[in-house]
Amino acid sequence: MTIDVPQEILDALTDVDMPRLPPEAGPSATARLAGVEVPIYRAGCVIVGSGAAGLRAAVEMKRRGDDVVIVSQSAWGGTSACSGSDKQTLHTANTADQGDNYRAMARAIRSGGAMDEDTAYVEAVGSSRMMASLQFLGLPLPQDPLGGTLRYQTDHDEVGRATSCGPRTSRLMVKVLAEEALRLDVPFYNQTTAVKILTEGEGGDHRVAGILAMRAGDRTQENPLGIALFVSGVIVLAAGGPGELYRDSVYPNGCFGSLGLALEAGVELVNLTESQFGIGTRREGFPWNLSGTYVQAVPHIYSVDREGVEHHFLAGYYRSTQELASNIFRKGYQWPFHATRMLDFGSSLVDIAISRETAAGRRVFMDFNRNPMPVPGDLPFSLGRLDEDVRLYLGKAGADQQMPIDRLKHMNPLAIELYRRYKIDIAAEPLEFAVNNQHMNGGIMVDTWGRSNLAGCYAVGEAAGTHGVTRPGGAALNAGQVFGTRVAEHIGASGRAKRAASVSIPAAAEAGIADLLTALRAESALTVKAIRSAVQARMSEKAGIICDQESVAQALIEARKLNAEIRASGVAYGRAAEAVRGVQWRHMALASEAVLSALDFFIRNGGGSRGARAICDADGESLPLASSGPLEDYRFRRERETDRNEQIVVRLEADEIRLSTRPNRKLDENEKSFFERDWPAWLTGGIYDRDTKEQA
Repeated sequence: MTIDVPQEILDALTDVDMPRLPPEAGPSATARLAGVEVPIYRAGCVIVGSGAAGLRAAVEMKRRGDDVVIVSQSAWGGTSACSGSDKQTLHTANTADQGDNYRAMARAIRSGGAMDEDTAYVEAVGSSRMMASLQFLGLPLPQDPLGGTLRYQTDHDEVGRATSCGPRTSRLMVKVLAEEALRLDVPFYNQTTAVKILTEGEGGDHRVAGILAMRAGDRTQENPLGIALFVSGVIVLAAGGPGELYRDSVYPNGCFGSLGLALEAGVELVNLTESQFGIGTRREGFPWNLSGTYVQAVPHIYSVDREGVEHHFLAGYYRSTQELASNIFRKGYQWPFHATRMLDFGSSLVDIAISRETAAGRRVFMDFNRNPMPVPGDLPFSLGRLDEDVRLYLGKAGADQQMPIDRLKHMNPLAIELYRRYKIDIAAEPLEFAVNNQHMNGGIMVDTWGRSNLAGCYAVGEAAGTHGVTRPGGAALNAGQVFGTRVAEHIGASGRAKRAASVSIPAAAEAGIADLLTALRAESALTVKAIRSAVQARMSEKAGIICDQESVAQALIEARKLNAEIRASGVAYGRAAEAVRGVQWRHMALASEAVLSALDFFIRNGGGSRGARAICDADGESLPLASSGPLEDYRFRRERETDRNEQIVVRLEADEIRLSTRPNRKLDENEKSFFERDWPAWLTGGIYDRDTKEQA
């Protein structure tokens, strides 16, 4: 039986309207710097980014009486507001009767390695509070008749800690947090792109002094590029991940993140080798992850060549119709590519097969009006002939309908409605898709309070490199909420953001503006389009799910050459809006070099396949098999256990990327809190300095 969901519910959960921003406050003053008449804004803290993590930090800071403002390139235009999947996941602690506890959850979050144990515990123990506070703000998480939150199992999740409002979970999170931020009168500066972090002091006294931004609203004859100065001693980087880094990407267009911005300011990054890749629709249409029920409905997957001929290509990889169909289903909760799942005819053979078809110039489609075609010589598809785990799941879900579209409508009608909102009717026509880059697990290196190595600079959300190798699905949304709260608590305890900065204009401001003007040269032969094409092609073709030492090393040489050209010649622009993109692509080129440097370092030092990438090697220990025979080109190195216990640190010094490693921070699971012993540290604020040196 299929339940028809009322249209008003479909509307509320898929077509989420965001609140209107209030008028912006004007600058407190202007000053002539580097020949430009620059408006000056002052704040106790500047949050860069208006996604779920940045909004959480803003709300929590404002509640504590801090003077905080948000600057955003495009409010409601980032990954939090514009990304999702079939039922986008929020990963939080489950109940004890489901076999859960915080330490077990922390072990699961960090199980892929290269993640700090204390960070994983912070995320686990904070998850219940985050879910409850989101529900208090109005996030419509589903409940059972007795008030329990409905749960399901997601990728890298053995307990079932996932819950969801549907395909727009993160957008709904942004909506309720934005409404709270506006209720608290948090100032927003929209169409404002942070382009340079200003610092002062040296060595141990090196700290944030403010941010230079470019704003369309501040363009004048005396300031044609709209350069603005935000004076503040505290900043929170919450601008998401480097979505523009790859050509084949499921990020919304225009997501640049802040990794290049951070590198230029001396902020250390970590784990840049770790990303997530998986199947999804292309950016030129409506970018969306095809996980969960989209594939658990078991649609037919095929490709079309340049002559329009269909190819049932998965039949060349799996030995039976049952094995083929079961692994299409498993992409629902094994959505990210993982090298080990290429072995034993696992689900990541699907990703490899799709990538090979795309590389051969064929277009790949998912058809919800056809069941998978049989493997030649085998029996046709049947719901009764599926692997036991698949058959039991579909049986419990009541998904016994004859066609995939009917199974999908039964399990998740919102998944169909979501595409219909974007003029794509998957009930009527096949859906084109590919293997895409989806998430950066690395980022800015932070401690358990979200602090970077630069005093006064914090990072939250995807900008922070806290996720390790194989985070569970939805753990990133939870981490952004937990650390958004943590940075607010730490900043509040320091008292440094209680009022707008009243210090004089930072000495670095004039030099920073001069640097921007030097980097943007209308006469340069190096265009934004050329930089974008070079960076995205290189990353997609040489640093995707399949890597090898020679290709990565060559890509790094090319990335270094591009950055040297940018430093020497600058970036061309015509209109003022193109100047903003010029700075962003300078940052993206730098981030690309940083990622390739870390990946080259990892592979050269014997690093093996893990998480997002298979490291192919003619002498590799693991050889994937397909029904058509061994996939010799995909022979790969196994992961080394030692690599799970450390992280690669990246920093920029005098225009050169420097690399080092550090061990994961540990957590003593035998240490228990004791109320009377530990309460004084809370009362006196001692907890804010417990683990690391005070920086703020």
